[in-house]
Amino acid sequence: MIIFTETLPQEQETLLGLIDKKYHVNLCFFEESITALNAGLFSEATLLCVFIHSRVDSATLAQLPHLKAVVTRSTGTDHIDIETCKKHKIAVGNVPSYGQNTVAEYAFTLILTLARQVKPMVERLSRGEFCRDGLKGFDLFGKTIGVIGTGKIGSHVVSIARGFGMEVLCHAHHEDADLVKLSHVNYVPLETLLLQSDIVTLHIPANPSTLHLINKENILLMKPSAMLINTARGNVVEIEAIVEQLHLGNLQGGVGLDTFESEDIWIEEKYLKNDTLSAQELQKAMLAFSILRSSNVVLSPHNAYNTTEALERILAMSVENIHAFLENGTLITPVI
Repeated sequence: MIIFTETLPQEQETLLGLIDKKYHVNLCFFEESITALNAGLFSEATLLCVFIHSRVDSATLAQLPHLKAVVTRSTGTDHIDIETCKKHKIAVGNVPSYGQNTVAEYAFTLILTLARQVKPMVERLSRGEFCRDGLKGFDLFGKTIGVIGTGKIGSHVVSIARGFGMEVLCHAHHEDADLVKLSHVNYVPLETLLLQSDIVTLHIPANPSTLHLINKENILLMKPSAMLINTARGNVVEIEAIVEQLHLGNLQGGVGLDTFESEDIWIEEKYLKNDTLSAQELQKAMLAFSILRSSNVVLSPHNAYNTTEALERILAMSVENIHAFLENGTLITPVI
């Protein structure tokens, strides 16, 4: 049985149309995500197709005795226990390149929203106040943007930034040979990037090496006037570091977070009924909530991927992975 989690009715209809009938497999769709708390509902799954709010950890996997493969409709796989899957010979596949332009465009949506004071302007107009006082923004032209991570998304961010006439500093484990050749683009150590950038934007995966890559210590290197953008994964930025800097009057350029630590507590209604949350998780969620009302802070519900075109690519690639596994037991885009 193939079980799909976190699928809305429209997505279910699309998936039903994409799955080849020749395989004669049973398909089951759930709008909810899977966690250790409800994994018993999915115990018959031989292939599990999930999204980012599912938690396919060891406790969840222990309740899925027939599982042979996990296909996630995302690039990131931090919601899946890769090591446990490897141990039990469960294949894992992802969608590595559905939205390089999509997420990059959204990063600039956040940047422009903050740079041009869109949030306070809209709030003011909704109250019937029509004036420009306090709404002075700043140009992107000539500013320096620091791009952390220059994979498919980060590279597209660099292209957009050059279109705005920005100076670009990059930091990544591996330099992109094509980006190195470009004018106004330079790879630098992380500390240099933080010191010199007017805007810092993150485009890296979540793994042990990137946990709190931006933290209470190195965030002090950023200019008081700087802007911080995160459309990657929540735990690559320490939420306490952001709160502290805002309270000190820094990060004056604004903070745009499409993802942040403990965001699931906000996004998933079922978490309101979950009495297993740690005090630390609740504290992080409340810290994010505490900055929401700031005029120079924009939070969004992990929405960067959410366009018609990107969703079509996600579903199509996921189905290609499923077809390949049903056909020959392998995935087109395997993680392990």
